[in-house]
Amino acid sequence: MTKPVVLIAEELSPATIDALGPDFDVRQVDGTDRPALFAALADANAVLVRSATKIDAEALAAAPALKVVARAGVGLDNVDIKTATAAGVMVVNAPTSNIISAAELTIGHILSLARRIPAAHASLSQGQWKRSAYTGTELFEKTVGIIGLGRIGALIAARLQAFDMRVVAYDPYVTSARAQQLGVQLDSLDDLLQQSDFVTIHMPKTPETTGMIGTAQFALMKPTAFVVNVARGGLIDEEALREALVTGQIAGAGLDVFTSEPPAEGSTAAALLDLPNVVVTPHLGASTEEAQEKAGVSVANSVRLALGGDLVPDAVNVAGGLIDPYVRPGIPLVEKLGQIFAALSHSPLTSLDIEVHGELNAYDVSVLKLAALKGLFTNIVSETVSYVNAPLLAEQRGVDVRLLVDDVSDEYRNLITLRGALSDGSQLSVSGTLTGTKQIEKLVGINDYAIELPIEKHHVVMVYTDRPGIVAVYGQKFGEAGINIAGMQIARRAAGGQALSVLTVDSPVDDDLLAEVSSSIHADLFRQIEITEA
Repeated sequence: MTKPVVLIAEELSPATIDALGPDFDVRQVDGTDRPALFAALADANAVLVRSATKIDAEALAAAPALKVVARAGVGLDNVDIKTATAAGVMVVNAPTSNIISAAELTIGHILSLARRIPAAHASLSQGQWKRSAYTGTELFEKTVGIIGLGRIGALIAARLQAFDMRVVAYDPYVTSARAQQLGVQLDSLDDLLQQSDFVTIHMPKTPETTGMIGTAQFALMKPTAFVVNVARGGLIDEEALREALVTGQIAGAGLDVFTSEPPAEGSTAAALLDLPNVVVTPHLGASTEEAQEKAGVSVANSVRLALGGDLVPDAVNVAGGLIDPYVRPGIPLVEKLGQIFAALSHSPLTSLDIEVHGELNAYDVSVLKLAALKGLFTNIVSETVSYVNAPLLAEQRGVDVRLLVDDVSDEYRNLITLRGALSDGSQLSVSGTLTGTKQIEKLVGINDYAIELPIEKHHVVMVYTDRPGIVAVYGQKFGEAGINIAGMQIARRAAGGQALSVLTVDSPVDDDLLAEVSSSIHADLFRQIEITEA
């Protein structure tokens, strides 16, 4: 019997090969040599890569027998997930392989800044003995602010508490109960910045978080404060950071990631490298022997499961189990509903019901619960979200999750609603369905306002008091800013009461314009939604 072919396209640890075992025909190729890669992919059933090998549409077209792409690491920038999904190819990664390494590197940056270790080392290496020039500061009884209290943030909190530091955190998706479990005080971002001696950021990079620490935020910080970023380049506005460092608005920064990597000559990122109050490393968050070995072994195990037809915990695009063809089109719809729900939430979620109504009642729809959670957390945690770690993320945040199924759907063949309770006592619901022979994904309800709008990449959602002229006001302002409204739906429960407008726009709307439009119509709710494709 022919063994399945597993192609290793980059150097991986010996433990990775051992984890695959004797049941596969393991072959090696240099993944950066495109002709050699394409030839090797011709009969490959699985391919294991790190960051150098691009598995794009062209590579996938050269791999007719491919069933799984395994990335031995966290990021998936070098894998075309959308094309892989369309081709029925599973994509897996190792989402937790580097979390300890990233947390420990953060601690290393904090200690290096506090005790000025790199500068003192460089001075002594040049034959100088300047003890007084490198007086540092203790961590004892200082305050550290953690922006993003996910897995890495929680690990950092635990480690810094051992230094007797006071830990505060900002994370709009974490409940106070979860923070209390971790021994952390939740605060607003502004309050955190004002009181922290050290600030470390661990957020995903999204349109909302890009540049979230900028000029206004540095103005709130102590002149003795330090900021650290080992998460994603661009979360800190590099130009604003340089200005804050040069003028003494803050004391220093530790950076492992940059907007462009490596920093291009003449760029703002490059200008940060020579500042005396900056500690830099070349994106070393996952660069430990242990993290690399964990990543290799993890994806090797996933490949074994995938080629054996079993559920794959770290699949990022499909659940890896048997899913009925009638249910499968609902997976991307529900993921997007989860993203919309998260974008509309104004306080932490405490419970979530995934309601499935209609003909889907006759099928196993448990995967839709996973899809909802995956969508919910996709843009609000720093790690990659999979169908298996999504329930764990909900559990860690104290979110009670239920799947409710019945056969009653009055207006559509099937209707899926995400209905949740928020920590401030309010409720939020979003509903969607698939319509027509093309199975178009549509948003058909928000908080029981009835609408019907195809789900696209960019939406603006607003709630305001119903009165004449509102559409003209926001239409004019968007038009003057060059924002094209491609579609819209308006709903209300009663004349003169609250009204809901959902717009489809062709491009993102900047924060200043959003604030201006929201103020001009006296909006009770104003949100921009950007859908991340699975």
